[in-house]
Order: sequence, then C-alpha cells, then structure tokens
Amino acid sequence: MSTRHLWIVRHGEATPDQSGLSVTGRRQADLLGARLAGLTFASISHSPRPRAERTAEVVAAHLPGVPVRVAAELDDRIPTEDPAADAAMIARFTAPVADETHDLVITHNFQVGWFVRDALAAPPERFRVVNHANTGLTVIRYPAGSWPRVLLVNDLSHLEPGLRWTGLPPELRL
Repeated sequence: MSTRHLWIVRHGEATPDQSGLSVTGRRQADLLGARLAGLTFASISHSPRPRAERTAEVVAAHLPGVPVRVAAELDDRIPTEDPAADAAMIARFTAPVADETHDLVITHNFQVGWFVRDALAAPPERFRVVNHANTGLTVIRYPAGSWPRVLLVNDLSHLEPGLRWTGLPPELRL
C-alpha cells in the first residue's frame, strides 16, 4: 500500500441561478488550473452540479490527459443527513492505493469541510465550522497505515486579491 494525496477544491463562483460559473468563477478556475499545471494527477472527480462540472472543465484544460469524471458522492448536500452517503464519499476518495496517487476533487463547501473533519477525526457537527472560499485548495495526505495529514486548508494564493473570499459570508472574509 502507498500514499494517497487528495487535492480538494470548492467550485468557482457560480452564476446567480447556479447553472454555471460567473465571469469571476471562470477566472478563479483558470487560475487554479494554472497553479496545478505540471502536477501529475490520476483523476479529476467532480460533483454533478453544473458549477462544479464547469470548474472541472476549466481546470482540466490545464491538465491534458487527466481523466475527468462525475462523482455522485460529491453532490451538494448537508453531511450528517445521510450517513451512508457520507461514508461512501469518504470511502471512495480516501481508500488505500497500491501506488502513490494524487487525485483532484472539485465539490462544495460542506463536502470539503466533511473531508477535513474526517481527517482530523472531529465530531460530525464540526464540519460546519470549516469554511471554504470559491476555488480554495485543501490537500490531505493519506499515508498507508497511518493517520491522515491535513497539509493545506482553503489556500487562495493562486487568486488575485479581488477574486479571494467569494462564497463566504462577509464576516468570514479576511
């Protein structure tokens, strides 16, 4: 068994009707893709929601040859309302791997929080206090036979200052 690296991203800023990405969201996704260009990913998985799918398309343009697939487990929902779905999401993306692997997941705020909560073995209700801006990058390392390591949470260094902190209430913006 080997180490899995899970790169988790909240989608770019959505249009008001949630049918895709705003101009800001497309720029956020493009800058994220540029940041990740040159890294070797085994896959890009995304939520079935249009805002996550469009973010994945923009990012994937910077990562030629990396397979892109929809993952129903990453859908925008409130964790704890369906424990089986929560367990399925964690199992699919954190399971042991034979060779060192880097996987990119594009999903939603609560799902990113659920991955972080799970890695820290925090109580279920704690996922709500981990907030993620649009295209905030979180990386969790899952070494074989050891505890997960949260390496990065909601990193926005790929974004210009005017593009940071979208998707969060004003009181959480820095």
